[in-house]
Amino acid sequence: MPSDNSVLVIGAGIFGLTAALELQQRGHQVTVADPGPIPHPLATSNDLSRMVRIDYGADGLYSTLGADAIEGWRRWNAGWGRDLFHEDGMLLLTSAPMVAGEFEQDSYDLLTGRGFPLEMLAHGDLARRFPHWNSEYYIDGYFNPMAGWAEAGEITASLAQDAANAGVSVVTGFSAVRLLQEGNRVSGASAPDGTELRADWVVVAAGVWTTVLLPELADRMWPVGQPVFYFKPQDPSTYRPPSFPPWAADTPRSGWYGFPANHEGVVKMANHGPGRRVHPDADRVITAEEEALCRAFLSQSLPSLASVPMHESKMCLYTDTWDGDFWIGRDPERQGLVVATGGSGHAFKFAPVLGGLAADALEGVENPYSQRFAWRPLAEIKKEDMRYVGE
Repeated sequence: MPSDNSVLVIGAGIFGLTAALELQQRGHQVTVADPGPIPHPLATSNDLSRMVRIDYGADGLYSTLGADAIEGWRRWNAGWGRDLFHEDGMLLLTSAPMVAGEFEQDSYDLLTGRGFPLEMLAHGDLARRFPHWNSEYYIDGYFNPMAGWAEAGEITASLAQDAANAGVSVVTGFSAVRLLQEGNRVSGASAPDGTELRADWVVVAAGVWTTVLLPELADRMWPVGQPVFYFKPQDPSTYRPPSFPPWAADTPRSGWYGFPANHEGVVKMANHGPGRRVHPDADRVITAEEEALCRAFLSQSLPSLASVPMHESKMCLYTDTWDGDFWIGRDPERQGLVVATGGSGHAFKFAPVLGGLAADALEGVENPYSQRFAWRPLAEIKKEDMRYVGE
């Protein structure tokens, strides 16, 4: 494929910006268009933090991709001259003994089998090393030092600047509502006021708004709301590593995970559960029931936070695919169209390698992930086959 194709990327979130950067570096002429500002206040990529981990149960493909991504995070930190990825490790806790066939034990077995230095928690370790946790309730687990968290909003803003510096044309104030098509080839997009942007290739990386442009995918991906909570304890220093690293507590069963206090003293936690399907433009507010479940979890698990007033809360929208895998591939029926979306609540951690996957899809380059993330038909999937993939 010639390297001087013009490419229009729709959406300046983590999928769109990384694709734009990679394609520009490969010699394409790239424009990325977004309603703006970047990061967009309603975009999934915009928040205080995102988890970065390689723990994926027995799923070796995502674990490998995660390890490659962490190397990329380290390179990005060096290039930016500041640490926007914090390699503070991750604590995975269980209230029952870890057993084979479940997420935590399978993660531990796969990763230690590959030589990663995970630290199984012995009796007394939780109370000694991580004293905020209820060590009578959580009786098993491990700590993975090769993990951490990323400053999502700051990183998105930095990538937008990197893209502009690399020669990408970053267009804000453009809300794509329709794809342009000439014969069997997608050739651009138009905005509500009739403004058009045209290119040889179009990459739709519009997150929860993807099905606005591609309604035919609405049976295979959809917006799902998940609750996020923020607290500001009086002494945030005790909620920072090493005694309070990023964590997941019975997460495949309870859905709860969270982060240490950031530089502003804000402790974030969230739930990755079934969620609720919503319109992409829905109000981003949580329900009283969701807050009550959060308080109940804190009372049982992190009692020191249970009575801290809520600093903020919101509903975060995932673009869930039917099988939980990303959607990074060419349209098999129309020329000139690539879709890069379907984060399903776990894409941001892979940011340093996402752009390469999207660029490979556009250029027709096969990689170990091409088939897994390709454009695919809806198929039956059993609930017990779903992986825990939350941030």
